[in-house]
Amino acid sequence: MNSTLALLQARLGKPYEDLEFLLVALKEILIENEEEEMASKVPLINEEHPMDRMNDREIQLYSLVFQLVNLVEINGAVQNRRRGEDQLMSDVTGLWADNLTQLKEAGFTPDDVKKELKKIQIEPVLTAHPTEAKRATVLEHYRELYLLMVQRENQMYTENEKFNIRHNIKLTLYRIWKTGEIYIEKPRVEDELNNVLHYMVNVFPDVIPILDRRLIQAWQFLGYDKDDLLVDHAFPHMTFGDWVGGDRDGHPLVTHEVTAHTLSQLRLNAFVVLRRRLNELVKRLSFSFHLSKASHQMQERMREMVHELGDRGLPAIERNKGEVFRQFVNLMITKLPVDTKRGHATALADLKGSYQRTEEMREDLELLQRELIEYGAKSIAYDDVFVAMRLLETFGFHLAKLDVRQNSAFHDKAVEQLLAATQMPKTDFSTWSEEERLAMLNKELESNRPFLPYNVTLGEEAGKVVAVYKVIESHVSRYGTEAIGSFIVSMTRSVSDLLVVYVLAREAGLTKQTDEGLVCVVPVVPLLETIDDLENGPKILEDFMAHPFTQRSLKYIAKEKGIPMMQQVMVGYSDSNKDGGIMASQWHLYKAQYKLSNIGRKHGIAIQFFHGKGGSISRGAGPTHYFIKALAHSALSGSIRITEQGETISQKYANKVNAVYNLELLAATTLLKTASDAREQEEFHPLAEILEFMAQESKKRYEELMRTDGFIPYFRQATPIDAIENSKIGSRPAKRTGANSLEDLRAIPWVFSWSQARCHMTSWYGIGSTLQLLQQSRPEDYQTFKTATRNDPFIRYVLTNVDTSLAATDEEIIGHYASLVEDADLRDKFLNMFLSELKLTKQHLNDLLERPIEDRRQNHYYSNELRASLMDKLHHNQVRLLGEWRKMKGHSESSDLEHVQTSLMLTINALAGAMRNTG
Repeated sequence: MNSTLALLQARLGKPYEDLEFLLVALKEILIENEEEEMASKVPLINEEHPMDRMNDREIQLYSLVFQLVNLVEINGAVQNRRRGEDQLMSDVTGLWADNLTQLKEAGFTPDDVKKELKKIQIEPVLTAHPTEAKRATVLEHYRELYLLMVQRENQMYTENEKFNIRHNIKLTLYRIWKTGEIYIEKPRVEDELNNVLHYMVNVFPDVIPILDRRLIQAWQFLGYDKDDLLVDHAFPHMTFGDWVGGDRDGHPLVTHEVTAHTLSQLRLNAFVVLRRRLNELVKRLSFSFHLSKASHQMQERMREMVHELGDRGLPAIERNKGEVFRQFVNLMITKLPVDTKRGHATALADLKGSYQRTEEMREDLELLQRELIEYGAKSIAYDDVFVAMRLLETFGFHLAKLDVRQNSAFHDKAVEQLLAATQMPKTDFSTWSEEERLAMLNKELESNRPFLPYNVTLGEEAGKVVAVYKVIESHVSRYGTEAIGSFIVSMTRSVSDLLVVYVLAREAGLTKQTDEGLVCVVPVVPLLETIDDLENGPKILEDFMAHPFTQRSLKYIAKEKGIPMMQQVMVGYSDSNKDGGIMASQWHLYKAQYKLSNIGRKHGIAIQFFHGKGGSISRGAGPTHYFIKALAHSALSGSIRITEQGETISQKYANKVNAVYNLELLAATTLLKTASDAREQEEFHPLAEILEFMAQESKKRYEELMRTDGFIPYFRQATPIDAIENSKIGSRPAKRTGANSLEDLRAIPWVFSWSQARCHMTSWYGIGSTLQLLQQSRPEDYQTFKTATRNDPFIRYVLTNVDTSLAATDEEIIGHYASLVEDADLRDKFLNMFLSELKLTKQHLNDLLERPIEDRRQNHYYSNELRASLMDKLHHNQVRLLGEWRKMKGHSESSDLEHVQTSLMLTINALAGAMRNTG
């Protein structure tokens, strides 16, 4: 072993040992299957092979190795947390025990904490942006491998049993090796939905009970009585959202038929989850207790259920005679509105006596819980039945709330087509002034009369909007609004962009006449994405919330759902970063949320922020607990929605232990932040003036780069952006409209392409020169900022993310990709700009944080070193392939071009795995 590997082994410890174990196992299984040559090329355990021209199988080998690195590191982190909790439960930062301890030390009583716990509303929203580079089949194999590695940790097994585990590990590795990693054809939206359903059905229902149990254990760790939590039902409200099948912003494949299919699949699978839990209850409630001994209320309800079910009622109650609790649950299972074949729910079926509303099922579970307590089985009532109640609260009859997103320009075209179809004299709605738009919209919103009579032919945009809204109306009229999240308007520029949605909703029957006036039954949500949007957001929200139609609608929705009035606002991390760089993006997000929260309070309406974050630093990633603590005062108020995109879903939730950890970080830190803000005096950021200066200056530097002549040609030649645009890793197009401009390019491929070239400029460019200017022109402020890096949550969060990005950046690799730029002057100009800014940024980070990165982020640093040692060959091969592919386009036989493109996709996939994110 060379000295570098010896150092990495010493620093990384057990994860490195586990990696060696897996690599040796991989080598053995390759040899056993007569692939000796490939076995000799497994890195780290063989002599180094020069691979200037890697073939596809060699690239795939390295891709597999990077996934194994990810796996052993996740397992290592899990084991470290377990050891920490074994010593002292509150020692693991960000989890229930840690945050409850902090609240106790701050003077919160158990009753105070219970009150805050009941306010907490967490909703991760799963999306399928084109960021997941691995096929779902491959993810399944990796999940199996992880479980086998966990099994290997168990000390109870004999040597023979350990040999068998090792054998199974080798077989799983070989299955991965023989399975194609990349999408040959673009996945369909339905494929992406199936991936989301996997987590909703097979992961989260098992995770929620563990999350609750960990809260109970932390509660007891502090010496509190667990019955306080259970009797008061003082648990955070956890639900899930879904964008797959509803998000149509620039996604022509999400048709109204796809949305209808999505709603149907979500509803069916909600009953799969509930039926599975009720079947478990039947197995566990095997108590000998005759129906005649049950309470009058229980007997009466069971007679009622049998009558409601008609012919299906008697067989249900006839089973398990003498075991009344089982009989009761049998009736509940029969009341689920599904058809079953071979014991599995296979289709929706609104049969006689079926549950219509979740409240009906909740009341039956509450009755069952009370009856068990009266019987003397309190432990079962507050465990097995409690779990069923929590799953019903979490998934309802809808599994996840489906949002429908579309951009404001699309809506404008739809309105123009509606005006044209009704032969209005003036139809160019998108060119009207805001005053003209508002005058027309306000007049229309006085009446529930739609624009169009039945069966009028509509233009393309109007037809698509009305068709999907009619799908929503059909679902709402049958099942209520439980399954619908909101109508989200991306690129919200003015209040008229939001009022337009009310008018469009009216065309599909989604408005309703009430005593107080016309209302919309589905919430309308602005999405503030760019820096300009964030700056204009407070004025837009003020006008929107002051509008009588909005006020009536929010009041109606709150009354229907039995909750306080709430307005959701979505804030985007991707486009704001693409606009002005990381500091400007983060500061404008902070300011906007502070101001928007105050506007909500002024109107007596809670603001729920929906954070549109991605998997990379440039798109809002970073440690969850750091992120939440860094939010502006009162920007949380107990309620948060947050997107989980692409590869982030599998990284966080593929393994249930890790899934519990990530959801616990989110819920526990939301509790801490909400409770702390409620006690502390509200104030804007104490260093607002310095941060404003830094945001403006860094944005100026970032924009100078983007506006420099030749930037677009440099970007398109010095990164694999063109190859990414041709990839098959997601159903969504890389561009919104197909125009070949930076503005039209989605933020995801923008970030993805820079990360492939190990530049990561989107998360550090402009920081170094801004800090240099601050130090030279305002030395006292620089020192103040430096002091704040030790304890200010917002500054720590931003700098930690910049630091993470710098650690993954490589000057030599940036230069290698720059060699693809044909114009030498252009290449040298931009390469010098990048390297100069990178050098300055590293210098100032080292000064501000006062320790070299290998000390301050040891695990992260040495993990990057390990990956970098393996990535060099892939980078060199990707650069070679890019050059060949670009020369061949338009000149070569399609089969030759296709072969090079496939090899190129393999390098993109492998490097994405190595860096643990795409876009």
